[in-house]
Amino acid sequence: MDIRAIAMGLTFALIWSSAFSSARIIVAHAPPFAASAVRFAIAGCIGVAIAWALGQSWRLTRDQWRATLVFGLCQNAIYLGLNFYAMQTVEASLASIIASTMPLMVAAAGWVVFRDRLPALGIVGLILGIGGVMMIMWTRLGSGVDGYGVALCVIAAVALTIATLMMRTMSSGGNLMMVVGLQMFVGAIVLGLASALTETIAVTVTPAFVAAFTYTIFVPGLLATFIWFALVERIGATKAATFHFLNPFFGVAIAALILGERLGPLDIIGVAIIAAGILAVQVSRQAKT
Repeated sequence: MDIRAIAMGLTFALIWSSAFSSARIIVAHAPPFAASAVRFAIAGCIGVAIAWALGQSWRLTRDQWRATLVFGLCQNAIYLGLNFYAMQTVEASLASIIASTMPLMVAAAGWVVFRDRLPALGIVGLILGIGGVMMIMWTRLGSGVDGYGVALCVIAAVALTIATLMMRTMSSGGNLMMVVGLQMFVGAIVLGLASALTETIAVTVTPAFVAAFTYTIFVPGLLATFIWFALVERIGATKAATFHFLNPFFGVAIAALILGERLGPLDIIGVAIIAAGILAVQVSRQAKT
């Protein structure tokens, strides 16, 4: 893994983790599904425009269309849509911790469903990760956290896990930015319909809302997705996923810095255990490839 790949991975982890704090600000001012739909529509227009400027074509291969639909539905509509909805009542730090368990879910599903070989280090990592999550959930549920919101965060992480498993043999094939842009439109359509059926549109426009909304479109929305696909193409999905172990640390640190969310001692210990578990799983998977 070269210096450029390491820099890309660190940047992705930092940006991806920051999205939970910006989302928390957005849903305090606007309906979550409507805000997400508008965000994806704008990001999609920008992404496709950039792709055209780069000479990329919207005539995608079957794998590229599959990638567009799978990630547009599972990542943008379900994963991000449900996280936005949940963060009306769930703190950004907790949502980011739950989301960061996705690599553990991928490893567990690969082991159980696809009979992937998981070395002893990987099994230890799974046990550590599950233990860390249980420690945090026990602490938070005991303090009155919204169980429904937590359940939505878990469902969201499962959806991204499914997308990741379905994408194991796919590649963007050179139309990277076009795939990124078009998958934004998939999320916009699905969440636009969800908003029309369930929400009453009322937006409170403040400088914080405008800043968070703009940031979410361009940075976690377009830039992070582009970096992730580029990183996977550069070093492979297994090595790229190693950087997910940083998400619990970055997620809670950014939430504490920007939103003033407080963490208890067990939360900090749980985050460290989850990160260690994710790192162990990813290192074990990397070692066997």
